Amino acid sequence: VQMKVTLKVEGMSCSMCEAHICETIRKVVPDAKKVKASKRKGTATFVTDDSLNEGNLAKAIEETGYTCTGMDVE
Repeated sequence: VQMKVTLKVEGMSCSMCEAHICETIRKVVPDAKKVKASKRKGTATFVTDDSLNEGNLAKAIEETGYTCTGMDVE
């Protein structure tokens, strides 16, 4: 089952920030596809077939220096 995940991320201010977030997502969720981050929207999105450990992902993002304020899984 493919899941679309939308993260709310605070603290992104440039394209390097977006790249850091995408890198972190790929590290925590190796099979993540269509990984995108938008500083303008304050979100990061990806799709995955794997089960997701939301706690690990949020923690990894916070360790990168950003704040994960929410996660929506469809």
